[in-house]
Amino acid sequence: MSGPGISVVICAYTEDRWEDILAAVSSVRAQSRPALETLLVVDHNQTLLDRLGKEYKEADDVRVLANAGPRGLSAGRNTGIAAARGEVVAFLDDDAVAERDWLRHFTEAYEDPRVLAVGGRTVPVWASGRRPDWFPEEFDWVVGCTYRGLPRGRVRVRNVLGGNASFRRSAFDAAGGFATGIGRDGDKRPLGCEETELCIRLSRARPDAVLLIDDRAVIHHRVPEVREHFRYFRTRAYAEGLSKALVARSVGAEKGLESERRYATRVLPAGVARGLRDALLARPGGAGRAGAIVAGVLTAAGGYVVGSVRARRGGTTFRVPAVEEAARE
Repeated sequence: MSGPGISVVICAYTEDRWEDILAAVSSVRAQSRPALETLLVVDHNQTLLDRLGKEYKEADDVRVLANAGPRGLSAGRNTGIAAARGEVVAFLDDDAVAERDWLRHFTEAYEDPRVLAVGGRTVPVWASGRRPDWFPEEFDWVVGCTYRGLPRGRVRVRNVLGGNASFRRSAFDAAGGFATGIGRDGDKRPLGCEETELCIRLSRARPDAVLLIDDRAVIHHRVPEVREHFRYFRTRAYAEGLSKALVARSVGAEKGLESERRYATRVLPAGVARGLRDALLARPGGAGRAGAIVAGVLTAAGGYVVGSVRARRGGTTFRVPAVEEAARE
């Protein structure tokens, strides 16, 4: 088979997502461009580790591993990278399913040797069956999905989004692994941006690197009912501000907020205008969407200020391990 071998890493942490995890693995097994292997990395949950080990005991294409590093998504991904045999390592969320040609589109992009990372498009699957009227598409990143304002097609980007992404193994050799202490940790405050920090670090280590998003590489991400409420929206926006402060501390505010400035000055004002127009036309949710955008910006800004103060005082730390360390920690 032509093209690089691809290892798919799925990080899991709770039995509550048991059916989702099985569905994610099944979607990888159904790919038109088969994966070399699927690595299920379990984050400090012995019960889930044992259960998945039994489920895939006879599977030649699935390996179940324990997170070898500290608790959290970043260390889990690093564990998967360290164990992967493929030239390319792809990441799929444990509550998402990939469309049949997901890996095929990734593979096509890697025909260019300069390409070191490729991301795709993540579509929300709302637990209620439909998007809440008040929830703006510009904030779909709150629920881990592709948001309005991202470029369409196959285009160069500053960073890919971690739940639907792939990297050449050589990218981690050049830049190190995902920073621990910056991303998600189970059900605790929903921090993020670990993939943003990694991609900026990669571009600095390899200035010739090309990072792409191909929106034909589609996954469908389940949004549970609890995340359809404004309370979660506000919590996630605040956590994003905290995370951006950490990224800015690591790579500098100029690079760390480069894409965010365009988003805040162009995409969001246009979203507010659309919401207000819909309100004037008596369309459902228009005023709510406009208000949610304003609230989201203010909440994220508040998180950024708090995170910046903490960083200056040394109250928040993170480290960037070489991926080989994950197998030893």
